Amino acid sequence: MTPRRQRMIGLSVAFAGVVLAAVVAVQAFQENMLYFYSPTAIISNEAPQGRTLRLGGLVETGSVTRIPGELEVRFMVVDTENRIEVAYAGVLPDLFREGQGVIAIGELEGDGVFRANEVLAKHDENYMPPEVAEMLKEQGHPMGENATTPTPE
Repeated sequence: MTPRRQRMIGLSVAFAGVVLAAVVAVQAFQENMLYFYSPTAIISNEAPQGRTLRLGGLVETGSVTRIPGELEVRFMVVDTENRIEVAYAGVLPDLFREGQGVIAIGELEGDGVFRANEVLAKHDENYMPPEVAEMLKEQGHPMGENATTPTPE
């Protein structure tokens, strides 16, 4: 085999390795992405089934229920049109409150309940997750001090 042929084979193998590594990296990146969905998007089946999602909206006033002696808490996440029940077994963030923005990370179960394995709440009085704020702004929900939790019809 000539030196030129050896170089060409070596370059071809190296190129194939780089392409294979890029394909594996892109595939792994897509599988681990968490997409943000509102209750309306999930109810209208825009969210993929059987994948981990981020559900965002406002915690509906009066919807938080706890079973005495257990860690599980259930609450409704709402946007201006729809609501989804969220079940979470764990300690909620200290700043979790009704009427505030929240993002729950988990999966939608077959019975329509969103089973969260992590709940994120606002961290000061001026903060709302950007995705939630944008979604509510697009839907015409009033923002600011005089805003109230929307109640879907």
